[in-house]
Parts: sequence; structure tokens; C-alpha cells
Amino acid sequence: MARDIPLGNGNMLVTFDTSYLLRDCYFPMVGHENHTAGHLFRAGIYLDGEFSWIHDGSWSLRMGYEDDTLATAVTLSHQAWRLTIEASDVVDVEENIMLRHFRFRNATERSRDLRMFLTHDFHIYGVDVGDTAFYDPMTRAIVHYKGQRYFLVNGQHGEQVGAHQWATGRKETAGMEGTWRDAEDGVLEAHPITQGSVDSTIGFQVALPPASQEELYVWICAGTSLEDVRRLNALVGYESARALMDRTRSFWRLWAATDERSAGDTTADPYDIPYRRGLLTLRTNIDNRGGILAANDSDIMHHSRDTYSYVWPRDGAWVARALDQAGYRDLSARFFTFCGEILEPGGYFLHKYNPDRSLASSWHPWWLDGRPELPIQEDETGIVLWALWQHFVRWRDVEMVQPMLRRLVFEAGQFMIDYQHPELKLPWPSWDLWEERRGIHTYTVATVFAGLTAAGHFSRAFGETQRAQEFYQAARQLQEAGWRFLVDKTSGVFLRRITVSVDEPGEFERDPVPDASLLLLPQLGFVHPSHPAMVKTARWVRESLWVPTKVGGLARYAGDYYHKMDDNPNIPGNPWFISTLWYADYLMMTAQSPADLAEVATLLDWVSRHALESGVLAEQLDPYTGAPMSVSPLTWSHAALVLSIVRYRAARTRIEGRQAEERPGSIFRSIGF
Repeated sequence: MARDIPLGNGNMLVTFDTSYLLRDCYFPMVGHENHTAGHLFRAGIYLDGEFSWIHDGSWSLRMGYEDDTLATAVTLSHQAWRLTIEASDVVDVEENIMLRHFRFRNATERSRDLRMFLTHDFHIYGVDVGDTAFYDPMTRAIVHYKGQRYFLVNGQHGEQVGAHQWATGRKETAGMEGTWRDAEDGVLEAHPITQGSVDSTIGFQVALPPASQEELYVWICAGTSLEDVRRLNALVGYESARALMDRTRSFWRLWAATDERSAGDTTADPYDIPYRRGLLTLRTNIDNRGGILAANDSDIMHHSRDTYSYVWPRDGAWVARALDQAGYRDLSARFFTFCGEILEPGGYFLHKYNPDRSLASSWHPWWLDGRPELPIQEDETGIVLWALWQHFVRWRDVEMVQPMLRRLVFEAGQFMIDYQHPELKLPWPSWDLWEERRGIHTYTVATVFAGLTAAGHFSRAFGETQRAQEFYQAARQLQEAGWRFLVDKTSGVFLRRITVSVDEPGEFERDPVPDASLLLLPQLGFVHPSHPAMVKTARWVRESLWVPTKVGGLARYAGDYYHKMDDNPNIPGNPWFISTLWYADYLMMTAQSPADLAEVATLLDWVSRHALESGVLAEQLDPYTGAPMSVSPLTWSHAALVLSIVRYRAARTRIEGRQAEERPGSIFRSIGF
């Protein structure tokens, strides 16, 4: 189930699913230590002797965000009860506190006895062993803890702070379901402490006068000790939950307003809303220590018993590029610093990393077909250097880059020179960006070319003339080899990859499968977008990979099996947001008139139309229903949307002639860039 609403502050991340149930709680790093393991935190209402869980089908639900904030705007309506609940949630921008506000509206002319129950199915550190839940009389709250992780749950109605009812109990053992069952009769048994596999429920009684409304605030404090969460609880009492929520709304409105729009441009932009929502969603998946997480939807565990809550250098580099284009320099700089610290001693990145900089899980083998193999996707190394150079040109961040030259730029650049097939003069085989097949991939070759070129630019800019010549020569040699071996001589299009023969090193097989990653070659400077080979390749990709259903969109490649719905040979694969946006990007690179941008606008509208109501973008869609599939939100999807909207604005400005294209500053002109 998609995570319709993520909320976070860079240390604490919580997500809600499409039924408005809290499902994930990461702390103290985004994407690291999910203390719910995806289990349900239920919410239920007892009204005048009847009980209903908000996800039981009797409520109509609208979910979204308040404009330009990371504050939810949720409406729950129960027609039979004539009751409406307006809810808002935030994670405080400074402290690790999730705050929730509920407004109950009574549409009848009689008084109502309402009780709200909230359940907490913590799996601290991701497992349900050795947890403790207890009632804390000092705060009148429930506390869950294990080791150095503590969670305090409390609330306030009117002037009264503290739970009106509470219970702790066991779950998932000996047939016990949990204390949420205890709530269904409207009364909790107040068991004061439970250890092992535990959950808890708190209840609040709200008297609703006729045709009136009442308010309730609830919060969860996350800390590393009992004293820590008690301090946070006291802060809520001192500052007030309302004040903390208001300051968080104000912060995010300021944050979302710092994007780099053209000064004085008052032209209505239909993509302002998805653009800002994309940036805010990106921010929820970025840890304050620099890690950019691919996604934090724990439901994917049901597919592979693992998650996307990792830092892929490739994904992060594209996200950093979007952040730089939108004006968020500090966030991208932190990511590049992160990369400088995780680069392996040999000058390459391995598969993926945890946000604490440790090596993450992987399925790439070190031993393959009876031989040792380096388990890398080499595009991850090249794309980071390319994105770092784009960052440097954009911000002239000399003091940030200088310490990274030898540790990251020169070492990674030298690896890319050395890791080369001696006969073909192309990179040795590695895994593709889809992480499914080994070979010499055209996209990977383009990223290595871009990375080597970036290393040359850095070397020249910082006075390392000899290094610059070596990097430039390697890049030219690679590009020439790419044109020699990676273009199909019959059709004139770029091949997806070639596969080298182990027994005959000079022999290779051509892979003619159309792949959306080929659309990225012009962005990386490997080929001009108007070169005949690129024009043919783009047309071939569009014709081969467009999904021929009412949903539409572009698949990753022909025969994509990942989450494929059926064996229909007419469906090349599920439509992906990034693939579709890459095609839009290519069209913008070749656009010469307003008419040329019409299809781009159609593709951007397609993305907005298939977003969730909250604006969240999944990884891919069901080709028949358009429902989100795999993880949601996918960070890369939002980064691709931000980049496409930036490019659309630039292309429209260029074509309409309203202003000259932005040029690099004088320092870069003086050194020839």
C-alpha cells in the first residue's frame, strides 16, 4: 500500500498509508531503524455506544497536504453518524516530535459522547522482541522503549494533558492480537506495563455539544532516554502543540519559497504546485547527515524481505542535481560530502549504503561463473562526479570541493581510467542501472564519459594540468570506442549493451533491446540531442516502450518483468514516472518552437494526473488501472519531475525569447568552460 503522506525533519520520518494509518516511524535517521516495521497504528472512534475504525470502510476520506507545507490536510466523514473529523499532522521542524490535531464536527442537534482511540504497534529497532510499554504517571502518557530508543505518546483535550484511558498488552504471540481489540467496547483496561512483543492504546473522551466542534491534540516524542522524551513532552506543554505546529508550517512555507524562479516572472505556471510538492517530498527522504534515501515504503518487504531505505549513489546524484537546479545548495553539498566518505579505497562505489555510511545489503555477487567479480554498477561512480561538477559550476563551492579532490574526484577518476577492457577500450562489464544484468551498458559508458570529463574539468580548474590531460584523453578514447561498438550498424540506433565473451575477450554479443536509459545520453554530453543516431534512438524508444493502454506512460525497457501484471506481449512493462519524464526531457532538448513543447506539456500533465491525491509519485503504475505499484513515494520520481519542470520553464523562456540563457560566471569563462 502506498505511503500517501510522508512527514519528516531529516531526523525523524513518519509515513501514512492511503487509509490514513501511520505505518512507518524512522528515528534517529531517515531510512534507518524503522520502529514500526510497517505495522498498523490504528485510529478508532467510539460514538454513542458504537465503534468504528477509520479504515473499516464506513468513512469517506480525503488526504493531502496544506499548500507548500509538510503538514497534512485530512478530512474523514462518517455519513451515518453525521460526524466529520478534520485532521492535520506534522513532524516538528526542530524537535523529534510528531504532532497531530483533530477537530470533531457534530452535525446533529444533540449532544454526543465521543471517544477517540489510537493504537501503537511499535517494533523497536524493527523487531518485536524485548520491547516494554508502560504507563508513566509523571506525564500521564504511554512510553515504549528498548535499548536507547524511547517513544512517549500523549495528548491534550481542552486544558487537560494526559491520556484519559490507556492499556498496554501483548501481541503476535499465543493468539493475542493486541490492545486495539480492547478499545472496541469503548473502555480500556489500564494494564500498567507489558514486556516482550507489546502494543498500547490510549483513549480520549470528547463531549460534543449539539451542532458544535471540539479539538484534540496528540503527539509522539522520540528520544534516546526516558529523560529525553519527558523533556520533549514538557516542551509541548510549555510551548503548546498549536504553537509547535504553526512554527513548522511557517518553516516549510519559507523553505518551499526558496526555489530559483526567474525574477519578475509573473506568468501563471500550471506546474508550480507539483514542483513544490515534489521538492517537499524529496526533503522527507533526505537525512540531515547527507544520505538521500531511495524510498521509505516498508510494504516492499513483502516482495523481497528488504526495503528501498538505502542510499544508492546513482539515485542520490540525480536527486542532488534536482536540488541544485531548484536552489537547495546545502542539501546537495551534504550528499557529496557523504559520497566522499563512503567511496571505497579502490575509487568506486559499491551497490548501496545505509544512511549511517555503512555498507547496505546487496544481491551483486563477488564470485560469478567461477571467477571473482567486482560487484559494482559503474554508472554510480561516474554519475556522482558528473553531478558534483554541475554543483560546482552552479555554486562555485570551492571550499567544499577542494578537500574532496583527492579523496573523491581523483581517486574515482583514476579508477575509471584503470577499469577498462584492454581490447575494446570500454569499461569492464558491470551491473546496469536497473541492477538486473551484467555487461557493457551504453548508459554506463555515457556516465563514465561524463565522470571522466568532470574529473578533467576539476583538474584544470584547480591547476592540475597533467591530471586534466589524462582524464580528457581517457574520456575521448571512451567516447570513440562507444561510437565504434555501441551503435547498431543496421538500424543506426544505440544498443542497450554489449556482452563480452569470457573465452574470446575480443568477441561480444549485441543487445538490441530498447531501453529508456538511452534517452539520458544527451544530458551526459555523450551525444548531441540532434545527432541522427540519437534522433533515431529516441523515436525507437518511444515507439517500442509506450504502454498501449488507457494509462499510457513509458516502460523502462521491452520485456520488463519487475512487478509485471501479466504475460501480455503487447505490454513492454509497467509505466515508470522517470522513464516518461526522460522522454519529456529529450523533447525539450530538441524543441525549437512552442508547438514542440506541446507534447512535453502533455507528458507533464500525465505525471500530475497519475500522482496520488497528495501529489506523491510512486515508482511505477499498474498499466491497466494506473494504481501505484512498488514503493511510493520514490525519491527519484520526484527528482525527475523537478528537473523536468525546471527544464520546461527554461525551454519555454528560451523559445519565447524572454531572456538570454544563463551563462557561467567569469571565473569559469576564464578557464574555458
